[in-house]
Amino acid sequence: MQADLIIRGADIIDGTGATRFKGDVAVTDDRIAATGNLSHWIAGREIDARGKVVAPGFIDPHVHHDGAMLTHPDMEFMTSQGVTTVINGNCGFSIAPLKDTSRMPDALRMIVDDDQLAFPSYAAYRDRIADAPAAVNAACLIGHSTLRINELTNLGLPADKAQTLEMCRQLDKALEEGAIGLSTGTFYPPSRAAPTEELISLARIAHQHGKLYVTHMRDEGDRVIEALQETFAVGRESCCGVHVSHHKCAGLANHGKSIQTLKMIDDAMQKQDVGLDTTPWIASSTMLNSGRHKQATRVIVAESKPYPELAGQDLADIALRWNTDIDDALERLLPATGIFFIMDEEDVQRILSYEHTIICSDGIPTGSHPHPRVWGTFPRVLGRYARDVGLFSLEEAVKRMTSMPADRFGLGGRGRITVGHFADLVIFDPDTIAEGATFETPIRPAIGIDWVFVNGREVWKDGHKTGARPGRPLEQTVPCRVV
Repeated sequence: MQADLIIRGADIIDGTGATRFKGDVAVTDDRIAATGNLSHWIAGREIDARGKVVAPGFIDPHVHHDGAMLTHPDMEFMTSQGVTTVINGNCGFSIAPLKDTSRMPDALRMIVDDDQLAFPSYAAYRDRIADAPAAVNAACLIGHSTLRINELTNLGLPADKAQTLEMCRQLDKALEEGAIGLSTGTFYPPSRAAPTEELISLARIAHQHGKLYVTHMRDEGDRVIEALQETFAVGRESCCGVHVSHHKCAGLANHGKSIQTLKMIDDAMQKQDVGLDTTPWIASSTMLNSGRHKQATRVIVAESKPYPELAGQDLADIALRWNTDIDDALERLLPATGIFFIMDEEDVQRILSYEHTIICSDGIPTGSHPHPRVWGTFPRVLGRYARDVGLFSLEEAVKRMTSMPADRFGLGGRGRITVGHFADLVIFDPDTIAEGATFETPIRPAIGIDWVFVNGREVWKDGHKTGARPGRPLEQTVPCRVV
């Protein structure tokens, strides 16, 4: 038998959580052709992977790379850490369908700062990334805030009946065109005024398509309990599956609340379709004027439009140097993004280790000093939390970043090493894998990632991008599952 590529002698972690086994993986065209003992097979190229792990390419279900897919198509910050598929359009913000680029709020401009890279329909965006592919595959959610920007003159008000109907029509069209669900971000000003009934109306449309309601909830701090209750209510009333994005308990007063929130999620899962993901960091990142600085023990300025030279510096140090208070310094830095140290390590580990939790980065790849999660999330889970801390096995860690997100979002043919699946693969050293990125030096590739393949083509090799761009726009091809 003959293949294009054979990876020989690896420890195969297939993405299901099953114990690793030694064997070979054969690839022909864009598919996995065979696994196991392939000593009788030959190939045009062979990789000696003895001592290494070969796993399915990682799937990041929560990113903000909508614009980066077009402006930085090598997607080095993803491929260098083994990610082969991303899901864009999160937190209520997508760059399609967007009618009027002149009304883009700062939160949306974090994702795309070029008016030419906003699209009037999801089909237009889908076709653009198909015609000018990136190095990774991408699926996309449709943002509630984007729909509100299209229809509401005053974003500080609830949508009226006609506006809600038009948003539902736009969502229905985008889902028909291949978007994989609805995202909301009622934490952010463009959607903060939306009542629960508005969310339910849109979630009903997602349910009609068999797709998910994915939410950056209204609150992740003092009112996280009430925010979870609202999320579950949206799911119950609309019959739509709900997915809690980057679950956290933010602020000193809320440290330890994950005991309660995970019990709530566990109880809700017995009655309705619920899922969640999280990041492996005690710091979050969003708009500098989000109010998060009031809960944080430390704030790093990630990017400031008027003061780009201050990226990477502590907000407190800037205020001291300017001889002013924190709030005044913050206002002078705007528009800006920040990194906020607001979580507790015990909560982070408790949420990570919860059996239904999927891994995500929540990465925003803008500015000279982004959060290290943009470059380092997946190796951090494999190295720090699986190998060093022992929070779960390496097999379980891989499952949470491969088959679980694939099953949750209905991405058929992805997330497992099995014959017939797409050849999205990562080869790494289990003894050395770690994040290279730090809060001090956030733009740095992972350690221990040797090769990455997307649809059978090599996109990362020995610490360098290859220049290949074999990524594809993805659609939901199988029903979403509770994982």
